[in-house]
Amino acid sequence: MKILVIGGGGREHALTWKLSRDSRRPDLFCAPGNAGTAAIATNLNINAEDLDALVKWTNKHLPDLTVVGPEAPLCAGITDRLQSGGHRVFGPTAAAARLEGSKSFAKEVMRSARVPTAWAERFTRFDAAQACVRERGAPIVIKADGLTAGKGVAVCSTVEEAETALEAMLGRQTVGSLETSVLVEEYLEGEEVSILGLVDGDHFVLLSSSQDHKRAFEGDRGPNTGGMGAYSPAPVVSDDLWPCIQDEVFARTIGELKKRDIVFKGVLYAGLMITEDGPRVLEFNVRFGDPETQCILPRLQVDMIPVLEACVDGTLSDDMVDWADTACVCVVMAARGYPGNYTKAELITGIEQAENIDEVLVFHAGTSFKDGKVVTAGGRVLGVTAVGPNLAVALDTVYEAVGHIQWEGRQFRRDIGVKALAAVQSVQERVVPK
Repeated sequence: MKILVIGGGGREHALTWKLSRDSRRPDLFCAPGNAGTAAIATNLNINAEDLDALVKWTNKHLPDLTVVGPEAPLCAGITDRLQSGGHRVFGPTAAAARLEGSKSFAKEVMRSARVPTAWAERFTRFDAAQACVRERGAPIVIKADGLTAGKGVAVCSTVEEAETALEAMLGRQTVGSLETSVLVEEYLEGEEVSILGLVDGDHFVLLSSSQDHKRAFEGDRGPNTGGMGAYSPAPVVSDDLWPCIQDEVFARTIGELKKRDIVFKGVLYAGLMITEDGPRVLEFNVRFGDPETQCILPRLQVDMIPVLEACVDGTLSDDMVDWADTACVCVVMAARGYPGNYTKAELITGIEQAENIDEVLVFHAGTSFKDGKVVTAGGRVLGVTAVGPNLAVALDTVYEAVGHIQWEGRQFRRDIGVKALAAVQSVQERVVPK
């Protein structure tokens, strides 16, 4: 069996790793891949956003399945183009991918479907958006309407911060432009979690919960990033929340899309805020999360190919996924300067030593080869991942592994999962008094 994985980040390395362990032992190809995928797949010199080259390669080499990792090619219509050529693709069409490609479209769908979410209004003019911000006050959230690689959100504690964010995203234009728009959104208080669901057009199966850490610096400070680490499962998602997430978020959204003649097949990712009033949708993505995938897939106890094929074929069932009773943590190691301008081509050492630790996986994100050695090539460089019987053990293991890996200017957060660990320990202390 031949499988093409489109993308070159940590998510795609994790997907390729999981697929490589499938009992069918497929021949794997990654476009473009990275230094990590090169060990288990054939990397192709094709950019993930070069749709013409991807279609040409697929038509020539005829993979049995193509798995699309990033959002940009999905929103650009890679699934539509490959399907029109008779190829089997895991990933939604461009129409369905608008849930991520346009935040205003996602809000419209949620309003129609009565999905619980924050109030928001779309603006194309700075002056109108500024007036809204001044009327509603702070804290408030400003979101770029299109794709931003997870970095187009500004959580503003003052009106002045919000106005600065508006100017950065809109400029001071007083004439509206459909190409440039923002959402001014209600600020929600609570804990953020990620819930991913596999969807076959009609049926969906929710994956285990996870929690990403978006801010660049410890204590949830600094600018938003693509994600600085994650863990699974997320204790804040208690058993009583799952029916609401299933019925009010996923079922209603998929049903509303079907009313619009949009069939969703692939991964629907709901970024949720767990508030005092229950879960509220912050955003939808239409692909596996990054770095959530890195801490979810090591806990998945079944072959992945049959699950992906079932999504494509419309035969997905609840019994097709099963989870290990473990915890998994991923710590992202990033280049100096990320999420702004960052350095490249720094020599990385210690990966082998880290991987020699039991239950540790090192997923490559922004890496490449130089003179046969692994060097940095992106903002988020590695996703160091560890599995343990509980969160405390997984955290100890992952930070031991991180300590082995070095390069000039590396940065990472030292508090991934700390709040969850404190919450778990607090519950244990209440249940079993000392």
